[in-house]
Formats: sequence, C-alpha cells, structure tokens
Amino acid sequence: MNNYQAKHASNNQKDEPKAVPFYKSCLQVIFLSAIFLGCYYLLFTFVLANESVSGLSMQPTFENNDRLIAVRHTNLQRGDVVILKAPDNPGAFYIKRIIGMPGDTVSSKNDITYINGKPLREKYLDEYKNSLPKGQLYTNNFSLKKLFNVSRVPKNSYFVMGDHRNISKDSRIIGFIKKKDIVGEVKLRYFPINRIQIFK
Repeated sequence: MNNYQAKHASNNQKDEPKAVPFYKSCLQVIFLSAIFLGCYYLLFTFVLANESVSGLSMQPTFENNDRLIAVRHTNLQRGDVVILKAPDNPGAFYIKRIIGMPGDTVSSKNDITYINGKPLREKYLDEYKNSLPKGQLYTNNFSLKKLFNVSRVPKNSYFVMGDHRNISKDSRIIGFIKKKDIVGEVKLRYFPINRIQIFK
C-alpha cells in the first residue's frame, strides 16, 4: 500500500459516524418530550380548551359526546357558541349560544326571538321547530322584565340559550352569564370524524 492509499484509508476511518451513547439518546427523548408537554400545557391552559359535549341542550348543532376545541379570549358576538362555567354547578361547564349582548333587550313571542325589538333570524333552530306539531312553541314566551325584572342585559354579561330550546337549561333559568365565566368560543368539532366542522 503506497502513502496515498494509506492516507486515504485513514481519512475514511475518521469519516465514519460514531454511535451516540444510549443514555444521551434517552436524555434527548426526555428533553424533547418535556418541551412538547410544556407547549401542550401552555396552549390548552391559556389559548385553547378541549371539551366534550354532555347532554342534548345544543341539538341539532351539537350532539352528546361531540368533542370540541374552543378558543379563549376571543371577541364575543351574538350567535357565538361558547363554553361557560356553570353558575349553578361548581366545577361543571355548559355549552350555549350567545343571544343577548350587554345592553340588549331580549324577548320571545310566538317562537320568534326579539333583540332590541327586532326579530332575530335563527336558522340553527329550523330543524327542530319544523318537527314540532303545529301550534306547539319551540321557545317559550318570555322577556327579561318577566324573568328578572330588568329591561336589559347587564354590563359585562350575556344572555345565553341552548339550541334545543324546549329542554335547555340556560339564561332563562340560570340567569345572565358574566364575561369572566366564559371559558372560550367553540371553533372546531373534531369528533366524531364524520361530523368534523369548523365554526366561524
């Protein structure tokens, strides 16, 4: 073997990759897992909420056991579906739809919801309303004056209702929902797979 061949063989030996010790591989996996879990915790503590629907009060929009992702700290508007802390059941959460904003008047008469005296179009109620016997109300007649002896939704509060109006336990019963008690706005249903939907 001449000098060139010997030098070339020596360089090839130096270029061969060295095995990473097993303990270093374990440390890398643990480190990356810790970062991933930390990011997941922060994301679902301060930005998102992962919730499951329990009950039928939001039919037909949501069914029992639907899995949802809600976004925290959003600019809430009428019609948004929200996750909220149950005021009558500490530790529990409800899913409802915002109907009345702060300062609104809210009432219902002959199955028409009125906001500030104007009819509110609620397409999400059509399926159930159309299935009822003729003359049967889907939403009972009410006004804020009759329910709580007030004219308008208080400041920093909301009037919420379930889409399945004739069984929903909502603001008609549990009262106004304070802004601080709203966990987040529902943006995604990811389960069941055949009903995946994004909500704007």
